[in-house]
Amino acid sequence: MSFEPPRPATAADVDDIHALRRSLEDWMAAHGTVQWPQGSLPRERVATQVDAGEWHVVRDDELGLVGTVRLLWTDPDFWGDDPTPAVYVHGLMVDRRAAGHGLGTALLDWAAARGRDAGVDLFRLDCRTTNPVLRTYYEGYGFRAVGQRDFADFSCTLLERSLR
Repeated sequence: MSFEPPRPATAADVDDIHALRRSLEDWMAAHGTVQWPQGSLPRERVATQVDAGEWHVVRDDELGLVGTVRLLWTDPDFWGDDPTPAVYVHGLMVDRRAAGHGLGTALLDWAAARGRDAGVDLFRLDCRTTNPVLRTYYEGYGFRAVGQRDFADFSCTLLERSLR
């Protein structure tokens, strides 16, 4: 299975992004993985984020939408008002039908390249402290834990990797 590079999402992708997110929320819940609670990302928020140019998508001719990544250049909700130039990833999703073919790594590679192209030194993301499998995946990609962000109902491990 081969994939084209991500392209910017459009309004026509909103329903598919939202449906992929919901399917992954359901899959994680069924497998006891705590990352995204079911129904935690409303369609309207996806639409707003797509309008802001944050989402990028990968489609397959047969399967349709198979992967997404959301790129940010600041992330005050999770990283505070840190002025360090960085690229942040949220919404890294791979359709379960396309899992195991390197798409997640390809999306991370693509996001890292966007950060380097923009001249930033750091690549950042987070995962719930209750998700050791995802943390191990990110650490295998070269991220290291640099902190934790606590919210009222969950905590996240903050991870970063140098782009230099």
